[in-house]
Amino acid sequence: MNRSAQLTRRGLLTAALSVTALAASACAGSSSSSGGSPDGDLTEISVALSWTANTDYTGVFVADQLGYYEKQGIKLKVIPYSSTSPETLIAHDKADFGFSYQAGVAYARAAGQDVLSVYAPNRKGTYGIAYSAERTDITSPKDLDGKIYAGFGSPDEGPLLKYVIQHDGGKGDFRTVTLDTSAYQAVYSGQADFTIPVLTWEGVEAERQGKALKSFAPTDYGFPDQYSVLLASSQKYLDANSDLAKKFLAATADGYAYAASDPEKAADLLVKANSTQLTDAELVRASQKLLADDGYLNTEKGSVGAQDEKFWDDYGSFLYDNGLLTDADGKKLTAEPDWTTYYTNDYLPN
Repeated sequence: MNRSAQLTRRGLLTAALSVTALAASACAGSSSSSGGSPDGDLTEISVALSWTANTDYTGVFVADQLGYYEKQGIKLKVIPYSSTSPETLIAHDKADFGFSYQAGVAYARAAGQDVLSVYAPNRKGTYGIAYSAERTDITSPKDLDGKIYAGFGSPDEGPLLKYVIQHDGGKGDFRTVTLDTSAYQAVYSGQADFTIPVLTWEGVEAERQGKALKSFAPTDYGFPDQYSVLLASSQKYLDANSDLAKKFLAATADGYAYAASDPEKAADLLVKANSTQLTDAELVRASQKLLADDGYLNTEKGSVGAQDEKFWDDYGSFLYDNGLLTDADGKKLTAEPDWTTYYTNDYLPN
């Protein structure tokens, strides 16, 4: 299986959860709450990945490789992606932190899980609406009417696409086939017309494979921007480990700052830490360079990793208005959440 088949839209896969899967993930290795496991003078902190190793996580692996965590008295433990979502691992004390995305945090917290977003690696979203660059019949989103969307099964995909198409003057009528990891191949082969890739990974990968994609930015058509990558924790863990959490995020921020200032070396450190998974070092370097050069990384002095209230209000309202948020009983929320309770900037470095 090639890389485009292995790496799907990482953040938008909300895993089916079960007690069995959760137990299996716990056995596979996680830490837990209130300080983790000491290793000499180091305290273990576990971080659950939301997909296979990629440049969403570069800052964490750089911080580990360069000893930033060790300087803060921390030993990093990475929990590989599994069928149990990072949000569920966090909420059940099986991971101290985990990678998520804005909708993922919103779904989990609306359903009553103790999940709180604490750090935004990127200042803008990385998703696009993409189609083969060879297509001449698609020049704007309204041209997607009547065509086939290769999707991933996340409930926010359809409403997002309908919104963008309609705001371009179309009807928002298209057919969806849920293909997960086969979505990109379906677009490449012409079996589907468009999909939603992570432009900083799958977009780069397609270019390198000679299967270039063209894309529309949803924000160009009035759609609210969103955090496609977030680090989350639980309020329970943060309350019990406030100082440790601040040290962890300070070191993490240093890792992402390094990735922004020297993307090639950062990419090489990511590959070194994940050599069996990341076999195309040039893809990793190209992806990391795009993140750095196009201003994706949220490393601005004074607001490193900070989450914007407008992101949460605007995109959160989109999720609520489209009936995508349900409570612990699976019933649609009848009142829009207070989005300030879904994230915090209180643990970020000054």
